[in-house]
Amino acid sequence: MLVNDTHKLLMAALARRFSADHLHVTDLPYRFCSWALDDPENTRMWFNAHGELLAWAVLQTPFWLLDYVCDPQDSALHREILAWGDERARQALDTPYGHPAWFVNVFSDQTGRQRDLEAARFTSQANVSEDSWTKVFMLRPAEPPVKCYRLPAGFTVRPLAGESEVEAYGSLHRAVFETKNMTAEWRSRTLQHPDYLPDLDIVVAAPDGRLAAFCVGWFDPSSGRGQIEPLGCHQDFRQYALGRVALAEVLRRLQAHGAQQIYVETDHYRNTAFALYEHMGFRVTREVLVYRKDYGAV
Repeated sequence: MLVNDTHKLLMAALARRFSADHLHVTDLPYRFCSWALDDPENTRMWFNAHGELLAWAVLQTPFWLLDYVCDPQDSALHREILAWGDERARQALDTPYGHPAWFVNVFSDQTGRQRDLEAARFTSQANVSEDSWTKVFMLRPAEPPVKCYRLPAGFTVRPLAGESEVEAYGSLHRAVFETKNMTAEWRSRTLQHPDYLPDLDIVVAAPDGRLAAFCVGWFDPSSGRGQIEPLGCHQDFRQYALGRVALAEVLRRLQAHGAQQIYVETDHYRNTAFALYEHMGFRVTREVLVYRKDYGAV
């Protein structure tokens, strides 16, 4: 279905209602701006007889991921979401939105959802030899002070300069993550989202003006929750630890906004990122399992 701004407000409200059971809540504005939502067929919403939103799902092509939110106690609805995702993944195979495999993330203690995924022929990636893949959800209490780090000479840390730097940001993002997924349209839409806070959109600029690192923070004043998504540094500048500088700046700004808890999701295998978050005071609060289902060539 075509998702409008009213729908997105309802979707975000449902995620906040069940925030303890989903990885992505505070950073949903970033995900809702994804180009996957440009095709109405990639989104589905479930309503009850009174018109109240019960669940939603998005086939998020940039992340190869089925995003969804529903009452964790409603197993029947969860199975219906997975069935819709399976059907849509097959339909999308020969389109720009298709992938040969799709993933679903669940917390390790969500055993009911894991059973549903296995019944739907998704396979946990926790023990698949050298390609094993798991994630962690990390939390940092906002109260501890954030250490200040000295920038190398000529570098500056500041907010993104709005639309004028969207193209430069996109180029940096694609280089950091070695993907073409970040488009100018996606990044521009994040700047227009009502929950976007420009002072939490931080970049580090090199002496020659190039963008070298970035960190974007999201904040929900109704819950006091902050979330980091995304964070990265170009490989040409990693010897300067600029990702740490950008992250520290965003953490301080989240504190100023009144954040009580700050979350981040990262992969277990990304040792550098994991070590950085630990160094900055984040601790693992929950383990995350990654489930995969193959659909064939695109």
